[in-house]
Amino acid sequence: MNEKFVVNIGRQLGSGGKEIGEKLAARLGIDFYDKELITLASKESGLCRELFEKADERASQGVIGGLFGMRFPFVGEGVLPAQNCLSDDALFKVQSDVIRRLAAEKSCLFVGRCADYILREHPCCINIFIFSSQEARIQRLRALHHISEEEAKSMISKADKKRSEYYNYYSYKTWGVAATYHLCIDSSVLGVEKTIDFIEDFVRLKLGEVE
Repeated sequence: MNEKFVVNIGRQLGSGGKEIGEKLAARLGIDFYDKELITLASKESGLCRELFEKADERASQGVIGGLFGMRFPFVGEGVLPAQNCLSDDALFKVQSDVIRRLAAEKSCLFVGRCADYILREHPCCINIFIFSSQEARIQRLRALHHISEEEAKSMISKADKKRSEYYNYYSYKTWGVAATYHLCIDSSVLGVEKTIDFIEDFVRLKLGEVE
């Protein structure tokens, strides 16, 4: 794989999407970006990290705290009071610019954040959605966070709503719908490791490395 390529992974909470993406990136020898994008967007824009965390994978709520353009909160100013304002859409643009720059510089794997839409004009993108059965998602979240079944169900419901609203708002496509992606896969069928095997084979085939 000599030319630069990008793998974009959308995922349901509790599907193992982040773990799969991280391990897949390591196998492919490319850089992995998930929450790292928040740090990079903050660093490159000079804006406070807390703003990006607040807007992370959330559909636009308009302006945070007031009229856009009042002032730009910079990193050195620490945690910002509510009156320091920047719209979610402006933060999305900053993060989008970071994603496009990284994809132009090297091969990499992005988890979430509408990267598949942002990079829709990239010449070599592979877009994947990872989902799982409700039972498997609940079990995984309970094991990770030591929570009850009801708490896991609540986390799933809130995350699905948040991620779908964010993706649908910014991409004008539909989160989790097969036609949106090159591959949709249920990680509960094969388990995490064999799902990684399957996706790796798919990526290499699509890139033309395997006949």
